[in-house]
Amino acid sequence: MTSRESHRAEARTEAAAASSARTRGGLAARAGHAAVKEGTATMTDELTLLEKAALLSGESVWETRSVPRVGLRALNLSDGPHGIRKQLGSGDHLGINGSAPATCFPTAATVANSWDVSLAEQIGEALGAEAAALDVDVVLGPGLNIKRSPLCGRNFEYFSEDPYLSGKLAAGYVRGIQSQGASACPKHFAANSQEHRRMASDSVVDERTLREIYLTAFEIVVREAAPKAIMSSYNKVNGVYAHENPHLLQDVLRDEWGFDGAVVSDWGGSNDAEAAVKAGGTLEMPSPGLDSARQLLAAVEAGTLTEAELDVRVAEMRTLVDRIDPSLARKVDAQAEHELARRVAEASQVLLKNDDALLPLAAGTRVAVIGDFAETPRYQGAGSSLVNPTQLSTAREALDGSPLAVVRYAQGFRRTGGADEALASEAVDAAREADVVLLYLGLDETSESEGNDRTHMELPLNQVELLNRLRQSTDRIVVVLSAGSAVEMPWIDDARAIVHGYLGGQAGAEATVNVLTGAVNPSGRLAETYPLHLEDNPSHPYYPGKETSAEYREGLYVGYRYYSTAEVPVLFPFGYGLSYTTFAYGEVTVDAEGATFTVTNTGAVEGAEVAQLYVGRVSAGVHRPARELKGFHKARLAPGESATITIPFDEYTFRHFSVANDSWAVEAGEYWIGIGASVEDIRAFAHLEVAGRAADADADPAPAPYATGAVGAITDAEFATLLGRRLPELEGGRRVLEANSPLLAMHEARSPLARLAAKVLRSLIARSERKGKPDLNLYFLYNMPFRAIGKMTNGAVSMEMVDSIVTMVNGRHLAGIGGLIGGFFRGARTGKRLAAELAESAERPTPSTDSVRTGA
Repeated sequence: MTSRESHRAEARTEAAAASSARTRGGLAARAGHAAVKEGTATMTDELTLLEKAALLSGESVWETRSVPRVGLRALNLSDGPHGIRKQLGSGDHLGINGSAPATCFPTAATVANSWDVSLAEQIGEALGAEAAALDVDVVLGPGLNIKRSPLCGRNFEYFSEDPYLSGKLAAGYVRGIQSQGASACPKHFAANSQEHRRMASDSVVDERTLREIYLTAFEIVVREAAPKAIMSSYNKVNGVYAHENPHLLQDVLRDEWGFDGAVVSDWGGSNDAEAAVKAGGTLEMPSPGLDSARQLLAAVEAGTLTEAELDVRVAEMRTLVDRIDPSLARKVDAQAEHELARRVAEASQVLLKNDDALLPLAAGTRVAVIGDFAETPRYQGAGSSLVNPTQLSTAREALDGSPLAVVRYAQGFRRTGGADEALASEAVDAAREADVVLLYLGLDETSESEGNDRTHMELPLNQVELLNRLRQSTDRIVVVLSAGSAVEMPWIDDARAIVHGYLGGQAGAEATVNVLTGAVNPSGRLAETYPLHLEDNPSHPYYPGKETSAEYREGLYVGYRYYSTAEVPVLFPFGYGLSYTTFAYGEVTVDAEGATFTVTNTGAVEGAEVAQLYVGRVSAGVHRPARELKGFHKARLAPGESATITIPFDEYTFRHFSVANDSWAVEAGEYWIGIGASVEDIRAFAHLEVAGRAADADADPAPAPYATGAVGAITDAEFATLLGRRLPELEGGRRVLEANSPLLAMHEARSPLARLAAKVLRSLIARSERKGKPDLNLYFLYNMPFRAIGKMTNGAVSMEMVDSIVTMVNGRHLAGIGGLIGGFFRGARTGKRLAAELAESAERPTPSTDSVRTGA
């Protein structure tokens, strides 16, 4: 057997073992799900009906309810996509108070550039260990929604525009977190790609696109990492709220994928408690008081909800509690975690440009350090993921400890924008004293935040103008970027080199300096496309959905799938990144099991290459993108070293979702297999005949533009054809608002007082943005529906009172005020009675399941 054959055999054995493990995991999950159902009676017989109903919503903002007499403890949940945010205020959802110190790792958008699943798992382990140390049971993350548009304000929390890469990395996080005994809670399930109207928006998407693009990452996580919980998203999906969507939660998540864990609502994301229980929503957070429990009791009393349906959800809660074991967690070493954060940031740095090999900089190089971000780093995004770091490095500190000679620092510009001649002149003077300018540019905190989408992809004008002025003095400028998503670069010719650190966490500044000096050879590769212009993005004509619907008219053509199919030029392609060394690829050989090829480091220094496998169909069949990522491998090689790499094919490689048959299918025919350093830098390719269903057995309902990827101007009729149904009707003008209308809709409300309130809220948001400090509380309020007033106030406002508030907003002030007063007293009485009955049942040694009924 040749060495290549031996390597292929080893790879096949590993792939088979992985496939077998996934199969065992899926079977175990299904068996566990069956066991939950089978054991439901045993688990729930000892609980009263009220206790069951109460268990399905929180006790407080971050805690679930407990029933000590049956051994059911409360769980603590916490944000944690890139660090544990354990709030010190028990009623604090939006970060008004501080949080406990924790390691701030690079954000998901940054880590995705590492293309390193093992590293993702190490981050997960650290998050799980720190969660246990902070008495956190459920880590709310990772976030793995698809970057449909570069404008989504929360893109820094998400991995990629590609579901395969997102799923593989997120699975690493989940395995790591759960190895420490905690539960991961991947989010936000599903099709949650904009912040505007995020709690009151309907994601209208065809089934094939939903399955292939927006659900596949979650599928990979469920099948390969078995998360104990999943968080549903705020939005509707095709007309039904995600937390009460039976197609998502039952048909796909549980029945198809075998998920047997708990589905947790996003905070305030529960709409209808009864519908959630029926559809598969387990836990409503935060606490709505006992109002949701009252609704469930009333539904059982009315016969619209059975106690057996309630029991299934209660069993899921009890199973979640039983699966969490903090004793498995290792001890936390804060300095070791900081060093891990630095290594992660180092592996994620992307060298975008390096003309004339300006980088790395030799020891003793005289550098001018310019830019506010060098003094005050932008190392994480704003919003619920905001972490209080255990320590924080700045570029100035890291450079002072480097072999470079810092001759001068200049702030250069005001972080929040606007011209400042004194700062700019100081920067130009500093540049004249140095051999090289290190110019730290980026997006400020108001540009990228949960609750608010960007409106453009530009850097602030004062930063661009400063770069242009510096270029008049020197052409040896290195731009160091800090941003959580793609930016336009019409200024690129003014920079000799560009290093993009994304949002690198608490040690990101150290990592960037190590790249600048060559202590680290950059190996990050872009996990998203950088278009030349925002208008080039396929979702641009449809993003964000301004009214009740967010229409995903571009279909499958998200990110590079569009650019490569429609042959639209880009600034930097998906998978792109430079190195201080070079790599050569050998020929690729393919068979039914995978693709094998060699990669050789042909340069003078050690480096890591991310080899990427792309697949396209050559034969006729249903429409699909020209190229899709279906595998990758990161190889570290010494100078002159070669590696033989096999990337195995798996269940995701050739499949597409057949709408006609409502199932996954593989079309028989010829497929193109490409191996490359990016989606546009294919180094070797081959063709493979794949067995499967005959192409003509699956009718393609898509209109003509979807065959070519020309999806920039899809008509209503064409999108309706793709959907297979009529489009939802958009609303406009002043109209009757409902409990699920967002507060921003008050701009068009019938009540002048409501319109005034909307204007005041918008002005407060604008004021916070001018200060450069995004106010998440205001963003949240502006986009939330009226019903969230009831869901987020721990029972102080009942849903009956919410209806009265809506009556007032619609101009019927007296009726609304009367209903509000009456609802307050009725709600207070009911809440007090139910709380007393809960307390009474807690003291009963042998409760009866029918001991509590409702008269509400």
